[in-house]
Amino acid sequence: MKSIELFAGAGGLGLGIEQADFSHQIVIEKDHDACETLRENFGEKKNNVNFWPIFEGDVRHYDFTKLTEKIDLVSGGPPCQPFSIGGKHRGFNDRRDMFPEAARTVRLLKPKAFLFENVKGLLRESFSKYFQYILLQLKYPEITARQNEPWISHLSRLEKHHTRGKYNGLYYRVLFRLLNAADYGIPQKRERVIIVGFRSDLCQDWSFPSPTHSEDALLKAQFISGDYWQKHRIARKNKLSPSPILKERLKRINKSNEELSPWTTIRDALLGLPDPQDKHAKTFPNHKFQPGAKIYPGHTGSPLDEPAKTLKAGGHGVPGGENMLVDTKGKVRYFTVREGARLQTFPDWFVFKSSWTESMRQIGNAVPVKLANIIGVSIAKRLSLY
Repeated sequence: MKSIELFAGAGGLGLGIEQADFSHQIVIEKDHDACETLRENFGEKKNNVNFWPIFEGDVRHYDFTKLTEKIDLVSGGPPCQPFSIGGKHRGFNDRRDMFPEAARTVRLLKPKAFLFENVKGLLRESFSKYFQYILLQLKYPEITARQNEPWISHLSRLEKHHTRGKYNGLYYRVLFRLLNAADYGIPQKRERVIIVGFRSDLCQDWSFPSPTHSEDALLKAQFISGDYWQKHRIARKNKLSPSPILKERLKRINKSNEELSPWTTIRDALLGLPDPQDKHAKTFPNHKFQPGAKIYPGHTGSPLDEPAKTLKAGGHGVPGGENMLVDTKGKVRYFTVREGARLQTFPDWFVFKSSWTESMRQIGNAVPVKLANIIGVSIAKRLSLY
């Protein structure tokens, strides 16, 4: 099936989509360093992935008439800074808001389906009206804004079309959901808004994939069955001690019949990687020790035996210490680029050529490859019927 990728970044979403049996006809990314990462990993056919035709530039400058194939899927992660909790929260007043371009691409290509990803902050109450505007633009991409029309006026026209209940033009059945990547086996507590739409003429019934992992299952494996420690060959004396509140929760968990798998922890994800200061570390690409990690109030790392905090891309550092690891003795260090890539479920052959800061920025902005693949496979199964 044919696809295009917008706002590709380092390629996490694109790689997961490709692994779901889609073939990218064009991959668009504006940032030069991210494009260098894409060219390094997809500039030629290797590692069992196809060559990616990369357009380095603004999506507004790409000529979609060059595409001769009918497109099955449009995917991408519009820049999140306008809606990010860590940003300036300017939303629709931020010129980096690319959701209008996402809708324009859907209008021009008329794909069978689309998949867009963004930060949890998009659901903030202050953005609620604009979020409805985003969804209605994607639902009715042919009902475009008039020249110099304020977005709120365009929203009103879209609402009228929507409540009319009958529309003969191009429109999509659109769903969105806030997903926690940890619930799908990704070793990271990463909540993101996923928006999926199917073209109305396909008459498809579809829903988001059900979670496969849970925190309760991890707690059970750590505090009740001990399976987690046995898997990692860790002595019983080194186990965690539950707090009184946790003890009450464990009683409830022990009585439940939940059959989900345990959340994947940092220890799980880094299995097989040597300590970055070990002499064998250099056998893994991007696995270089980064000095300078410190703990101070409000700046703590991620515990080894939990999924990581959400990796973040901060031009001036990450205030919560999300890019640091806390070991079982309370010592901290920065994640290496390779470790960060594993937490985003990039394969070990995937390399980053930039500095630690730039590489971690790209990793922090990425969609976990595994999560993209799970959703992509679900979409592909539906589209394969047509």
